[in-house]
Amino acid sequence: MRAVPAICQLRIASRAFGKTFSMRGPNTQFSRRRFLQSGFCGASLCVLGVSTAGSKAVGAGTPASQSNPLVYNVDQMTGIDPTLIQYEQVRAIPGVGAGSRRLAIGPEGRLYVAGRKGIRILETTGNPVGELPTSEPARCVAVAADGGVYAGTRTHIEVFSSKGEAVAKWEQPSPKTWLSGLSFSSSGLFAADSGNRVILRYDLEGKLVRKIGQKDPQRNIPGLIVPSPYLDVKVGADGLLRVNDPGRHRVDVFTAEGDLELSWGKPSLSIDGFCGCCNPVGLAPLPSGRWLTCEKGVPRVKIYSAEHALECVVAGPDLFVQNGRPGQVSDQPDGTLGGLDAVVDSKGVIYVLDLVAGDVRVMERKA
Repeated sequence: MRAVPAICQLRIASRAFGKTFSMRGPNTQFSRRRFLQSGFCGASLCVLGVSTAGSKAVGAGTPASQSNPLVYNVDQMTGIDPTLIQYEQVRAIPGVGAGSRRLAIGPEGRLYVAGRKGIRILETTGNPVGELPTSEPARCVAVAADGGVYAGTRTHIEVFSSKGEAVAKWEQPSPKTWLSGLSFSSSGLFAADSGNRVILRYDLEGKLVRKIGQKDPQRNIPGLIVPSPYLDVKVGADGLLRVNDPGRHRVDVFTAEGDLELSWGKPSLSIDGFCGCCNPVGLAPLPSGRWLTCEKGVPRVKIYSAEHALECVVAGPDLFVQNGRPGQVSDQPDGTLGGLDAVVDSKGVIYVLDLVAGDVRVMERKA
């Protein structure tokens, strides 16, 4: 049992986040003060262990000292009831590329990894197929039904044909744009812009059609809280967009026209909620309306039912030891503090990208 004074944890978090949440660039400064203003509620909930949230959580610990409220057992955040873990790692794909950030799967079943040199294409066995070089490091990727590949750099989108030919480079939509997630559907391409805290909807010619998720009281849209560049977007089989609202520790569901249908998720130390400054950081659709979520800080992969209840855990922190170590990538200039991303193939096999270790964990349901 590890007991760490909460005030020490706050100092550690403040030092790490205050340094690494600076999106360096002329218009992208994320100061420690802005981090504390936008994401402190979630961080304080996770670190301090508010008594109303976690004392009876599944897999939770108990306060290390009933007499000292500033001492809390951090095992509450890392311990998971073994019966909830219904997947196991069957193999790993090492060395998927330095600076890997997002993962996609194409219609032919291949993996597409966005990294520093562009998009790396792999068979699910790990065998390399090819690379699509981008003009800047790729931070996200999506693959169309015809095999066309859309690569998102920090500032813009680059398009490749199914044969790997570079066919287009779309304009940067804003000086503050920081692309961090892509999803393709029949409605067009949806891009998560962490810098502007908005989802950009494009047509297939690269024309910006609509901005989704901006604060709009008349439409009952509160706006997204994005303390760090981990905004993601995925289109489900129902045509609705799932957007992580990391500062509120939830998932927002939008129509392609930008209407907010509902939100689900909660800030909590319990395994069925999300903790830390900003979680979840990645999403992936599953059959029957179920959804997979990825978290950072305390790296976890979980599955939620169509009714938004926790169904099971795919993997916990013990599988991503390096990823969960505080400050292990504090020298990164792009505000990245590790984390995970994941995709699911047609057979239900889950591929988890570890942004710190630079590998992919292949997870299958236990017998």
